[in-house]
Amino acid sequence: MIGVGMTEFGRHPERSLTDMGREACWRALKDAGIHPKQIQAGFSGNSLAPYLQREVDIGQPILREVGIVGIPILNISNACASGSCAFREAWLAVASGLYELVIAVGTEKAFVGKGAMLDIGSQDFQLMQGGVFPGDFALKARRHMLEFGTTKEQLAKISVKNHKNGCLNAYSQFKKEFTVEEVLNSPMVADPLTVLSCCPNSDGSAATIIASKDLAKRYCEKPIRIAASALRSGTYEPNRNLALFDLDFEASKIAYEISGYDPQDIDVAEVHDAFTIAEIMHYEGLGFCKLGEGGRLIDEGETEIGGRIPVNPSGGLLSRGHPVGATGLAQIAEIVWQLRGETGKRQVENARIGLAHVVGGGREGDVGAGTIHILARD
Repeated sequence: MIGVGMTEFGRHPERSLTDMGREACWRALKDAGIHPKQIQAGFSGNSLAPYLQREVDIGQPILREVGIVGIPILNISNACASGSCAFREAWLAVASGLYELVIAVGTEKAFVGKGAMLDIGSQDFQLMQGGVFPGDFALKARRHMLEFGTTKEQLAKISVKNHKNGCLNAYSQFKKEFTVEEVLNSPMVADPLTVLSCCPNSDGSAATIIASKDLAKRYCEKPIRIAASALRSGTYEPNRNLALFDLDFEASKIAYEISGYDPQDIDVAEVHDAFTIAEIMHYEGLGFCKLGEGGRLIDEGETEIGGRIPVNPSGGLLSRGHPVGATGLAQIAEIVWQLRGETGKRQVENARIGLAHVVGGGREGDVGAGTIHILARD
């Protein structure tokens, strides 16, 4: 990887998908120090545009805005994993030897109004029965609390940590610190999850440039190696355990095997904290601790910047924001900056190996998509 770029995440009613995508791509190209005409293929991730009756197949218009035309361009939609899947396809295109220089961009315009709920999958039976995202994750939280003794205070500490980190990130949607009490006393959404336990709807874009190993050395002093890319889809399990993400265990096993690294080798991680309970469950699924010990990690400060395994130094989805199709690539950008040592006050000391993790699709962890990328600074 030789270049990354992104926009500030937040509410941007005046900006189009194309406009935000153009900005992210230009920044990635500038970071890589290459000309748009050198790009041989493009991959664009977006999830919500068709549902919200906005532009579709946006990869072509975005890349056209930066002078990238006449090449293969693929549009990818895979829920929250759309951007990370675009990144994976870009990596595969270079790793296969088909191309030497490609771009991946993820873009989303998700904000639909204060308190609004995205009208996606309205014909889905579970959604018709009230099974929307906050409710599903509230069930997960309750089950985790029942099985492992996880507390509301531990959930709140996730939000406190990530909002504190977000204050150090110029691209974050929210730059305000909160206390445990403020998180617990914010309006209830689905018990035990309050407003400050849930990520926001966001607009934004992120992009990255991937080059072959030989070409990367010509353009970049600090190329970041993609050590592993893992993608798994779930299955429908009516009796599944709500207290864990099967996809985390399956995808991380593949990623660790491909990369040759173990969980204890990871120096910094960006995980899919759509809700506070999700981050705790991801600690366990990614092998950062044993099953049921996620609450202990946050209590002991092990996932803070400066801790044993810093998680979401960018602020995560809770603070940086969650433009669905862009989130995976924003995570990649953060890991690249961390491995380069370019993140200022939120820098993880001596970061050499980073992990980016996204779960998309099935609201209960079934039939969804799980992606994990491990990046390394050699």
